[in-house]
Amino acid sequence: MIESLEATLSPIVTTVNAYLSNYILLFLLVGVGLWYTIRTNFVQVRCLGEGMKKVFGDLSLRGGKQKQGMSSFQALATAIAAQVGTGAIVGCAGAILVGGPGAIFWMWVIAFFGMATIYAEATLAIQTRKIDPDGTIRGGPVYYITTAFKGSFGKFLAGFFAVAIILALGFMGCMVQSNSIGSTFHNAFGVPGWTVGLVLVVICGFIFLGGVQRLASVTEKLVPLMAGIFLLGGLVVLVIRIRYVPETVAMIFRYAFQPQAIIGGTFGSAIQVAITQGAKRGLFANEAGMGSTPHAHAQANVKTPHEQGVVAMVGVFIDTFIVLTLNALVILSTLYTPDGPLANGYVGAVTETLSNTNLAQAAFGSVFGTAAGNGFVAICLFFFSFSTILSWNLFGKINVVYLFGKKANVVYVVLALLFIFLGTMMSDSLVWELTDMFNNLMVIPNAIALFALSGAVRRTTKGIGYRGE
Repeated sequence: MIESLEATLSPIVTTVNAYLSNYILLFLLVGVGLWYTIRTNFVQVRCLGEGMKKVFGDLSLRGGKQKQGMSSFQALATAIAAQVGTGAIVGCAGAILVGGPGAIFWMWVIAFFGMATIYAEATLAIQTRKIDPDGTIRGGPVYYITTAFKGSFGKFLAGFFAVAIILALGFMGCMVQSNSIGSTFHNAFGVPGWTVGLVLVVICGFIFLGGVQRLASVTEKLVPLMAGIFLLGGLVVLVIRIRYVPETVAMIFRYAFQPQAIIGGTFGSAIQVAITQGAKRGLFANEAGMGSTPHAHAQANVKTPHEQGVVAMVGVFIDTFIVLTLNALVILSTLYTPDGPLANGYVGAVTETLSNTNLAQAAFGSVFGTAAGNGFVAICLFFFSFSTILSWNLFGKINVVYLFGKKANVVYVVLALLFIFLGTMMSDSLVWELTDMFNNLMVIPNAIALFALSGAVRRTTKGIGYRGE
């Protein structure tokens, strides 16, 4: 039954997604990022240091129970938990396989402009959030969309976004995460997908039902731990392969502008694939402009919107320029070097054994040994994807409440757990295509509202070096 459903849906979803990715997504993401970079006078350059000081200057992994919402760091940890998921490992690998090493360069470009975008999203989330009498904080794009556009048009855009994010993250996105966990655990330990699915359902169900406070308590401890372990393992690989690192970095820049040399085809088609893959996987990796992380940042207990805006930029920086880049360097320095299986590109018999789900495992395995490499990536990906599932479920829940009220929470949680279980048993290609499609649809109403509210964000930046009118 599942196989039949996949065969029917796959060509339809692929066609729709290709159109959205190749045309709408790229222009909207780059456009809104450029717009906010100019309107905020390069806030991602001027205020990144301020954001770093706020995050690491008073770092604590025991934020404690808040009277309402989360501490600023808990909100950031929840946002990073959403950002540093399969996009940093599996999404990065997929971009390299399809778009070549140069796709990483375009991921960097998207992330640089995305830092200005996510600053805007976080500040608007704080400015427009609602606080219920019981202290529950409700914030996110649906609230700043209806602030930007009054009346039926605003309600339509907000409703469209709410439905898209529930499907994209709450349901389909969690399938991607559980699918990647199931695939890597099967590769590493031979564990059946349904077994992994059952374990995930039990653990996630316990945390889902605990609300925002339980989720914040988990993410503030889990995110630094999981990032530290992965970074340590990646640095060990790079030290061992140190003589290949200069060529690896050069490869990213060279193939960003000459992608046909590694992925084939004409220059025009190859450069389009490289840029599109970088944009599409870059969006999935850092989520800037997607409208997901504002739900977490809206929960932050801060004095001004600007404070959480600069903290939000740190999330994109950590996700793309540190975690994702380290994973890319590991893959390229082990598999794309002259002694690697992908030295001539993703062609030949290697395509039968390597895919986006096991590429990182093959890279780490080439240094640590197959069993140890598979196990290391499987465990890291479990923590990355598990934390993402927790955050995405919260984001979806906020929009379910917006559409249907708090009584719909139980139904939503049950359906979300079902999708998590199903994800461990479906093919990764259809799951990724479905998620990409709904991610793209989320961007449209969110970007429209961001363009409309740029004046409010610009006013937030005044007094911190902004030299506009």
